[in-house]
Amino acid sequence: MKYLKPLGLALFITGFAIFNISFFWSSYQLTPEIVKGKISDERKATTLLQEARDLIGTDASSNFKFVAALSAALDKVNENQLSVFGFTNQELDQLAAYNKEKFSIASVDSVFKSENEQNAFKRKSFKDYGGWLDGQATSREQIQNVADNIKKYGIVNQFGFDRYAVKDLKYSLTKASATSPVKSNPALFLFLTIGLCIIGSLLYILPKLQLPAGIKNNGVFFNAMKNVQWLGILTGSWLILFYVLLYFYPEYMTNWVIMVDPVSKLLSGNEAGRFFLYGFIYTLCILVMGVRMIINYRHSKYQILRTCSVMFFQTAFAFLIPEIMIRLNQPYFDFKNIWPLDYSFFFNNRIDTLLANGGLGVFMLVWGIALIIIAVPVLVYFFGKRWYCSWVCGCGGLAETLGDPYRQLSNKKLSAWKIERWMIHSVLVFAVVMTAGVLYTYFTNSSWVFFFDSYKLREVYGAFIGAGFAGVVGTGFYPLMGNRTWCRFGCPLAAYLGIIQRFKSRFRITTNGGQCISCGNCSTYCEMGIDVRWYAQRGQNIVRSSCVGCGVCSSVCPRGVLNLEVKEEDGRFGKAILIGNNGIRLAD
Repeated sequence: MKYLKPLGLALFITGFAIFNISFFWSSYQLTPEIVKGKISDERKATTLLQEARDLIGTDASSNFKFVAALSAALDKVNENQLSVFGFTNQELDQLAAYNKEKFSIASVDSVFKSENEQNAFKRKSFKDYGGWLDGQATSREQIQNVADNIKKYGIVNQFGFDRYAVKDLKYSLTKASATSPVKSNPALFLFLTIGLCIIGSLLYILPKLQLPAGIKNNGVFFNAMKNVQWLGILTGSWLILFYVLLYFYPEYMTNWVIMVDPVSKLLSGNEAGRFFLYGFIYTLCILVMGVRMIINYRHSKYQILRTCSVMFFQTAFAFLIPEIMIRLNQPYFDFKNIWPLDYSFFFNNRIDTLLANGGLGVFMLVWGIALIIIAVPVLVYFFGKRWYCSWVCGCGGLAETLGDPYRQLSNKKLSAWKIERWMIHSVLVFAVVMTAGVLYTYFTNSSWVFFFDSYKLREVYGAFIGAGFAGVVGTGFYPLMGNRTWCRFGCPLAAYLGIIQRFKSRFRITTNGGQCISCGNCSTYCEMGIDVRWYAQRGQNIVRSSCVGCGVCSSVCPRGVLNLEVKEEDGRFGKAILIGNNGIRLAD
């Protein structure tokens, strides 16, 4: 055991270093075959090849140079199409002159009467986008607005590449154009990077078996990794950068995605995508750090069971089953993910995909709805929000395992609690309004609900909440603000569960104030920012809706002051789940 820890650290640093170096270790060469293979529209593919002719057949020495050149070519395609199919000021002036009093849609045929592709498009698009002007008193400004909408939504979508297509194309073309040792030997580099990191982490963790079970106040606030010092800040910065690349610039991380292609092909039969890479690393982090959690809390059966549960649900339900379903030509579906955490569940493409897959798809849709309106309130009533947040949820699973070393960083101040309540419930309201708009659009085919566009609203939610808050902040801020930043301040499902737990749940953490010695362990290690000691000193039950029932406060209490309990039907508390140093049992 003496040499395992330094050996493990050396292997982890080696694997992590190779992983980071491989980010830059590639050259890129775009070919006509790659372009035509990724763009099904022959006309668009030919247009891009013309604009990217300087890039075709030449080696770009870095992903930054290649992506910059490819972006410029895609922008040039759009600029050219806008100049060819866009409305000129002279044409718009003619339309205004034809319609000085009331607009007549027939005047569009008179202005664009020549028979060519450009005029045919202008006639049709103006009638589609400006048909509402027919018979109305119309100004030159209104005609300009119609032309601007056609420019913004019509021309680029039909003849060029809209921003969604640009994002996907930059990623897919960059990955296909890569030539590197990683692409030649992906399995080898998978072992030299992620494989060495796993082996090194396990070797580093195993010597903990020689230490006493349980977390202690053993210099944690002097640790450079665990107390927002240089190593923690460096780790948090790397995580933040990783999430920014993952969600917003995936074209730069293609070498990392290529590494996991063999695993993806084994499971689903398809090449890996950026979210497969993320899911793969996410699952491995929970499994490896879950081993650490089990070793640390081996004195508590409750903690062992809880950790095994999140490891199982992440591996089976969130990672393996959805990938295997793709191999079986079924829709990707995470059976444990619940709206509004799964904010895209009611998006029209998700609903249409499920309904198009027959009985199984309908079952998935009904299952998802049943979780929201039946399972959540019933299970929270009997078990508290812990049944999901601490036993099932992938976000909670990562926080409890990978984030466990940072749980003491959660802010316990009253001001933080006030901010938390406003923020998390605001996100829940945002999710509800966004979903209502999405469903309205699905059933009416109208994207405008009152004064907002449902498509724009879902886009804003996905970028700022789904990617920015849940991903970049939620995990990247582990070493900076604690492991439950997302769960405390942003998760709309946690807010929904918490409301039920606060008012309609038999679960509580009860305290015995007469035995409290005010050591502060419970408050120090509460990941949800609850000042548990304040309640314990007064013998008050902890009824905070944010409590996820992880039970760590009880596990670190030296006096057995804190217990997880459920109410009897007469309102009294009974059958406490004791999870302290003597293991797990029901109180008399």
